[in-house]
Amino acid sequence: MKLLVVSDSHGSSGILEDLKRRYAQKVDGMFHCGDSELSPDDPAITGFKVVKGNCDYGPGFPEESLEVIDNEKIFVTHGHLFGIKMSLNKLFYHAKEQEADFVFFGHSHLVGAEMIENILFLNPGSTLLPRGRNEATYAIVEKENNRITVKIFEDTHEEMVDLRMEFTI
Repeated sequence: MKLLVVSDSHGSSGILEDLKRRYAQKVDGMFHCGDSELSPDDPAITGFKVVKGNCDYGPGFPEESLEVIDNEKIFVTHGHLFGIKMSLNKLFYHAKEQEADFVFFGHSHLVGAEMIENILFLNPGSTLLPRGRNEATYAIVEKENNRITVKIFEDTHEEMVDLRMEFTI
């Protein structure tokens, strides 16, 4: 299984179009963790599973989503409703209730991943307004057998090898 994960594009449709051209035929799913600031019918967001962020107004996107791909449960939310800037505790317990294998979220614009009780928690950073580093980022998550690899890319599509993470479950 191979997944594209982005967040916090804040109206920047160009990067989303670029990512679709580059990855749509190469991944099993494309996820946007909110704050797209686009309408659900915007062509740039078509093909992405999108949730509503705190800067997304109007109807059309759910607050959270639970998708199943290759028998893996993927929970997606923006993160602001779970207080992710303080702790992942609320998000962790909700993910446990959902029996999620993967949790994708944004909101903080800080890229990072960690495995908690065999659940991968991933924030891909921001494709427009990064925090904690200069590079705008997105993630590719690959699962093969019991190995999960998280690759972080700059918006120039260069992998940030120092941020590659591998987990065994």
